[in-house]
Amino acid sequence: MPSTGERDSGPPATAAVRRAASRALPVLVALVDGLVVNGLTAGHGMWLALVAAGALLLRRRAPEAAVLAGLPGLYLGHIAFAPLIALYCVAVRRGPVLAGATCAAAVAVAWFLPHPATGVSSLALDRETALLALDCCGVAAGVVVLGRSVRSRQERLRAATARRAWENQVLTERVLATERNRLAREMHDVVAHKVSLISLQAGALQVGGPGDADVRATARTIHELSAQTLTELHHLVGVLRTTGDPGAQGAPRAGLDGLADLVRDSGLPVDLDVSIPPAPLPEPVERAAYRTVQEALTNIRKHAPGSRATVRVHCAAGLHVEVHNTAPERVAPRPPLPGGGHGLVGLRERAHLLGGDFHAAPATDGGFTVRAVFPVGWTAIRQSADTSVG
Repeated sequence: MPSTGERDSGPPATAAVRRAASRALPVLVALVDGLVVNGLTAGHGMWLALVAAGALLLRRRAPEAAVLAGLPGLYLGHIAFAPLIALYCVAVRRGPVLAGATCAAAVAVAWFLPHPATGVSSLALDRETALLALDCCGVAAGVVVLGRSVRSRQERLRAATARRAWENQVLTERVLATERNRLAREMHDVVAHKVSLISLQAGALQVGGPGDADVRATARTIHELSAQTLTELHHLVGVLRTTGDPGAQGAPRAGLDGLADLVRDSGLPVDLDVSIPPAPLPEPVERAAYRTVQEALTNIRKHAPGSRATVRVHCAAGLHVEVHNTAPERVAPRPPLPGGGHGLVGLRERAHLLGGDFHAAPATDGGFTVRAVFPVGWTAIRQSADTSVG
């Protein structure tokens, strides 16, 4: 019996051959059955076999018509394969149970009744008649049950496929949302830090005398900072456009080995103390520590001009990052830099996503302290990442 849940696979030519074979095989089986039962001599038996076998070509679109076309051959010539195949297709392709039950009853009656119809009066209520009735009803009912079970299995398979596609879509959307949030934090940190440096250097350029060597050095610094900012934004936008691995574009690495350059280019008096083991730390942890220091220095330039900063990074049951600045000088002008209000929020989210902790509050000496602790084991990072995605 044919399977209605076939899916084409392989080259187009092979798929076409398989489709043609699946459509022709039931017709050939029914035709051989009719010719074997009724012989090759021309007569009503052969013609009924041809009609019943040809009607199976309609078994996909109109299986009920195929059943009706096979009933005369079943009644007159005992051609059983064609109506049974058509009955199976009714059970598989029709949702209501009534359609299959009606066709099964018609097949059982046509199989049970003797030919000619005048022989009905000769049927006796004996053991042989009861066994014949049970055989006819059992075969018809068994074909319907088989077809319904195949239909149920196909429906479960379609539902499972649809659910898996939906789950994959939801997971993809969550991963993309997490990656967009991460990139948004990265872009905020990069732009806020670099642009504040550019503004600071531009202010120094305004007070320099014409032709002064310091003016030329400041202009060169502004050019370098602008180029660095554009380069980092280029890499981040490239990651946003990537359809595969978000890290495939090779964004510039922001790690602990870049803290010295970061402090040197900050334009602030900073004391840097880095004490970490020589073993490499997870890349997300190093990037988060770097961004924490970067954002803290940016905030010092914005809100505490003239203050002195201290940056300490060390490992003790995790990577500890602390940035502290003294009270700002009242006479120092505050640069007119815009504030998005998302810097510390982004740092806190970054730390929590890695399974760490973050704290930012005013200090007792009138300054401000930013502290972050990040796990240094990959297991903790993976668990926290799975929790955030799932």
